[in-house]
Amino acid sequence: MAGPEAADPAAAGRERTARSRAGGTWDSALSAQEFAAVESVGFDPVGQVLGTAVFQIGYTGAWDCAGPWQTAGIPDLSSSRWAPYAPLVRVLYTARRTVVGRAASECRALGGDGVVGLTLRMREFPSGGVEFTALGTAVRARSRTRPHRVFTSHLGGQDFARLIIGGWVPTGLAFGISIAALHGDLALRRQTRWTAGNQEVDGYTRLITYARRDARTQLARNAAANGGDGVVVEAMQLQVRDRPCSQGAHDHVAEAVFAGTSVARFGRQGRRSGPGPLTIMRLERGSGNG
Repeated sequence: MAGPEAADPAAAGRERTARSRAGGTWDSALSAQEFAAVESVGFDPVGQVLGTAVFQIGYTGAWDCAGPWQTAGIPDLSSSRWAPYAPLVRVLYTARRTVVGRAASECRALGGDGVVGLTLRMREFPSGGVEFTALGTAVRARSRTRPHRVFTSHLGGQDFARLIIGGWVPTGLAFGISIAALHGDLALRRQTRWTAGNQEVDGYTRLITYARRDARTQLARNAAANGGDGVVVEAMQLQVRDRPCSQGAHDHVAEAVFAGTSVARFGRQGRRSGPGPLTIMRLERGSGNG
């Protein structure tokens, strides 16, 4: 008979972290150098945290051919509600937020203030679907000032320490995902024929430009929603593929994914990081003694 852990992954995480806390021993995903760096800026590791989920991804919102509904030469973007691939992008966001939220819940159960070194992975699940995981180390500040909510960050120990010393704090993982689809119209096919010679393929340039620009826009919005003033980017990925079209041509699809950590200034912006200026003592004698 399946217990409550099988039915509720969040409850299972809270139970695991409670057992770990009761034992008084913490684990982490930090190297020795990362551990020392985190400790040096006033944070203590309290335990390793994990968020995981398996999603069935079937309906993408893309079918047949984009050509009849597309303005000539202008890619469709998944950020538009009814655009091709919009449902797929929505589930990709949902999956990432789910596993990050579960890792943050484990951090909260351990009494931590945030998660550092959070790594996200996705892979095919053997029985079907896609497995998403988020693994990191929960840390707690040695301070009376507590964050309003648990932060998450991809930054490792040393980079996290540099951020704190510089007067910045992480506020959360941020994502920007965009899928752009472009119909291979006659103009595009003419530019890619072997007889076309050496020239820029305008359609392909627009496809990847639109996808990257839209992903950057979504990343900035996500960072702002996290309360961040900016984003420290971890990864920028671009994949381009073709798919057959019912009109006898091909649709071209570009998927851009940006990931990073949103950051915000805190009360040290008036302080200098590093050594202060040297005091200079004047050595010349009084004006009457030459």
